[in-house]
Amino acid sequence: LWHSDSSFRPIPAKFSLLSARVVNPKGGNTEFADMRAAYDALDDETKAEIDDMICEHSLMYSRGSLGFLDYTDEEKEMFKPVLQRLVRTHPVHGRKSLYLSSHAGAIRGMSMPEARLLLRDLTEHATQPEFVYVHKWTVHDLVMWDNCQTVHR
Repeated sequence: LWHSDSSFRPIPAKFSLLSARVVNPKGGNTEFADMRAAYDALDDETKAEIDDMICEHSLMYSRGSLGFLDYTDEEKEMFKPVLQRLVRTHPVHGRKSLYLSSHAGAIRGMSMPEARLLLRDLTEHATQPEFVYVHKWTVHDLVMWDNCQTVHR
């Protein structure tokens, strides 16, 4: 699933890295989608519509979409949804980007079906080939990325 690491936490991961120690001879590539370019490619009407939207991110939502549904009361308490802006502005250079993740399952002020359709449509838009880099791993590769402006799978 396309995701940003730990977007379900109040303070999500800023950066992540992967290092290849053993490489599967078939498959195993990692894909990264540029949320800045995806935002830039949206039409002005969509940008205006989504600019102030707040999403609920939950580990239980993303895991539930895969069929993991049995959570203890303690886990439900620990993984309550957190609020994240759908559009983020980078604090240094001011560039806007989408903040999507498989953990995002609701948008404040929208019905559940409407929110999930919008999130699905935005994710499909953002993960088109022109926004995606596919890393084909070799042993000893090290890849680091900015979770605020990238999703991966």
